[in-house]
Amino acid sequence: MNYWLFKSEPSVFSFEDLKAKGKAGTQWDGVRNYAARNNMKAMQIGDLGFFYHSNDGLDVVGIVEVCALAHQDTTTDDPRWECVDIRAVKDVPKPVTLEQVKANPKLAEMALVRLGRLSVQPVTSAEWKEVCRMGDLTPAP
Repeated sequence: MNYWLFKSEPSVFSFEDLKAKGKAGTQWDGVRNYAARNNMKAMQIGDLGFFYHSNDGLDVVGIVEVCALAHQDTTTDDPRWECVDIRAVKDVPKPVTLEQVKANPKLAEMALVRLGRLSVQPVTSAEWKEVCRMGDLTPAP
């Protein structure tokens, strides 16, 4: 099992929007960053991720699951851009803010702190457990 973080501006696509897609989920399209694309290419079905509201909110608000492997992003004809499909699993009972993440020494090396602009990021198992603990997700999914 690998863990990830998916960032989206809630005014563009929120966790509520993802939940409305149901079990089928939706493709995580529009990513035009090679590192983020490569992260998606490394994902496996069943991997879990945090859904993070960027710009407005700045907090981890939900848990998602990868439900389709990397495939052509249908929003472009350029074959370089691939994406995965994700679906909502559950809300984070107590959203975890970026400020809280930055204040936690256990998360000092988290990509969210170090690579703030990257839209799809890896999360270590230890980081996953700590953010879940902070968000009142016990036991961690």
